[in-house]
Formats: sequence, C-alpha cells, structure tokens
Amino acid sequence: MSIADVHKKWLALYVLCLGDLLIVLDVSIVNVALPSIREDLGFSQACLAWVVNAYTLTFGGFMLLAGRLGDLFGHRRLFVGGVTLFTVASLVCGVATSQGMLVAARAVQGLGGAVVAAVALSLILLLFTEPGERAKAMGVIGFVAAGGGSIGVLAGGVLTDLLSWNWIFLVNLPIGAFVIASCLALLPRDGAERERGRLDIAGSVLVTGSLLVAVYAIVNGNEQGWTSGHTLGLLGAAAVGLAAFVALEARVAAPLMPLGLFRIPSFTAANVVGVLWSAAMFALFFLSALYLQLVLGYSPLEVGLAFLPANLVMGAFSLWLSARLVMRYGVRVPLVAGMLLVAAGLALFARVPVEGEFLVDVLPAMLVIGIGIGMAMNPVLLAAMGDVRPEESGLASGVVNTAFMMGGALGLAVLASLAAARTDSLAAGGDTRLEALTGGYSIALGVGAAFALAAAGVAGALLRQRPAGAAGEPAAAHG
Repeated sequence: MSIADVHKKWLALYVLCLGDLLIVLDVSIVNVALPSIREDLGFSQACLAWVVNAYTLTFGGFMLLAGRLGDLFGHRRLFVGGVTLFTVASLVCGVATSQGMLVAARAVQGLGGAVVAAVALSLILLLFTEPGERAKAMGVIGFVAAGGGSIGVLAGGVLTDLLSWNWIFLVNLPIGAFVIASCLALLPRDGAERERGRLDIAGSVLVTGSLLVAVYAIVNGNEQGWTSGHTLGLLGAAAVGLAAFVALEARVAAPLMPLGLFRIPSFTAANVVGVLWSAAMFALFFLSALYLQLVLGYSPLEVGLAFLPANLVMGAFSLWLSARLVMRYGVRVPLVAGMLLVAAGLALFARVPVEGEFLVDVLPAMLVIGIGIGMAMNPVLLAAMGDVRPEESGLASGVVNTAFMMGGALGLAVLASLAAARTDSLAAGGDTRLEALTGGYSIALGVGAAFALAAAGVAGALLRQRPAGAAGEPAAAHG
C-alpha cells in the first residue's frame, strides 16, 4: 500500500469519527438547551421530554435494522445516507417554530443517527485489517464514543449561552456537509454484489417494532410508574415480540440476524459488558451533571468545563496508550482493569458532600474515571467486532450499539428512579433540599459503580485471553 493510500485511509477514519461525533453529541448538547427550548416554544414539562425521547425512540428502534441494511446494500451508501438524513433533520430542528415540528424532526434525526452509528464500526473494520492499525483506529472511535457526551455538554453551554438554542442544531449543517463530501471522496465504493442481498422483511418488522415498544416503555417508565400496567404491558409485548423474532430467525433461509453470531464468545461477552458499561456511564454523565448544577450551583458552561480534565485523560489513553495495551496484553486485561477503575471512580464520586469542592471532591473521581474509560473502550469494541465476518460486520455493529443504547436507557431509568426515591425519603425525614439531593445522587452513583464492577466480572469470566498482537484478528467463519 502506498503512502498516499495510507494517508487516505486515516483521513477517512477521521471523517467517520466526525460523522459519529455528530450523533454522540446530539443527546447531551440538547439536554443543556432544554430550558431555553421550553421557554421559547411553550413546552410543558411532560411534553418537553419528547424533544429527547423522540430521538431516543427511533435511534434505538432502527439501529439493528440499519446495520443489516449496511451489510446488504453497502456500508458507504448507508453511512452517507444517514449523515444526509441527520443533517437535513437538523436544519428543520434549527428553524422549528412549533412543538410538533421540532419533535417530528428529532424523530427523523434519530433515524439518521441510527444508520450512522450502526455502520461506522463496520466501515472501520473494512478500512483497517492489520491488528495494530485496527487497535489504533478503534482507540480513536472509542474516544469519540466515550468522550462525546461530555463534549456535548460544553458545546451546548457555549452555543446556548452565546447564541440561542437553535444553533445546537444549525451547527450540524456545515459539519454534515463536510462529512458527506469527504466520505464520497475518501471511502471505497461498495461492491455491486451487495445489491443481490435479500432482506428479511418479517424479521425486520418484528425486531424494529419490538425495540420501539421497549424503548417507549423505558423512556416513559418514571412518568407512568415501573409497576404500572402500562409499563409492564409494553415491556411484556416487547419481550414477546423479541422472542418471536428469535424463533423466526432460527427458521428462515436468509435471516436478518444470523443467530450463530451469538455463538462467538467475545461478541456475546462484549455486548453484556456494553449494557452494564453504559448503565454505569449514565450514572456519571447524568447524575454528576445534576449534582454540579443543582447542588454546587454550576452553570451549564461550568459543568462542561468540569468534565474537561476527564476528557483529556480519556483522550490520552484512548488515542495513544490503549492500543499498545491491547497489542501487548489482548483485550481482557485492559478491559477488566478499565472497568475496575470506572467502578472505583464512581464509588469515589458517590462520597461527595453537600458543600463539595471541585479540586478535592470532583476532580479526583473524574480523573480515575477518565483513565478507566480510556483504557476500556478500545478493547470492548475490539472484543465485540474483532471475530465477526466482514459480511456481518454491519449487523454486529448494530447489535453492539443497540446494547449500549438500551443499557444506557435502562440504567438512566433505574438510577434516576433510585435517586428520586432516596431524595424524597431524606426530605421526608427532615433533610434540607441540598442534603436530600446529594443523598439521592450518592446512592445512585454507588449503584452505577456496582454496574461497572459487574462489567469487569463479566469480561474477566467470559473473554478469553489472546496472545499479544492477536487482538482484532477475525475468527474463522461460523455458522
């Protein structure tokens, strides 16, 4: 391969990461602007949640299908189409003049985001086949996936404070246009043979419908009540639908999701870790941001700056050290060590007092968590994708992203409910408002630490130790 080809390949990676960053930023950047959106468009508190939920619903519901479509009809084609859809929807969001217009455009944004997230990893696998290069490339996309949320908090604070909430969406337009043009120039064209792929229509309808119902039940669980007939009925319907989908996939000739994929130990283990990991991460990004704002009185911009040290440490490990650790020790050791550090950092954060100080009570926990995430994100992605055949990489990417998304949604729902219940209990017992809030966040952060500890246990028990330098090498074909 010529030097020009090598440069082109790495430029393509950076463009893919920029496209993926648009999607990762979107949830956290919107959260910061919600009060301004509510005031400007007249949302009620209940309806305001749908600015986030509409995106989450389509993002989670369509990701697995989007990944499979990439396998069948071309990853490059789907990625460019997803970025285009996301960018156009961002324009509509930015100029929205009514609640319905904004919520509908957010749902379309989620659909475009699902496509981008589902095929980005598979494109990286196709670009980087040598183990060392693949480990470095996964470190770059891992940093984007792990650090993008807190970058979004900072960007959202700056844009909302200095301009208006509309610009959190309008800023996507030049970035999206650049990503589209660059992908067309840098990414290799999809093979014509992909056009002959067949789509499992029945399986697509079953799994997408079931995931939509499950996500809807989760995002409304706190409002409706987790033991209400409404929530339990929807979760039951989603479970039945997913069971029917698995039964169908075992029988059809060209399944949407070949079940043999789950006979790959590293793939299955990585997805379980992903669910627990994202549940723990929501404990950090959601609960710690609330603590900083509501207890310590930070502004949205100050919250973003508070996350900056963790992002810098995370970036250093993801971009420069993580790949070396993987090439030397395989994926299991750095993944287990990283999740143990995340657990320790969350446990440290759970001890924050009402009158906390950033340098003493917040920064140490942030740094430990940053090291842990930077160490673990690369190996969990390699464990999930490294043994998957190229023709199933889009589907595998969709499954991985769905696991992370569903784990995050469930984790957020559980931890937010736990924090609220503890806060109410402490307030009823005579604690001040700030004491009650801090007590609620502390117990939820402690449970988040338990999720991270469980992720380390699963990785240690289920992942096999590969010889040094073998990380990311594809396994033999599987049935």
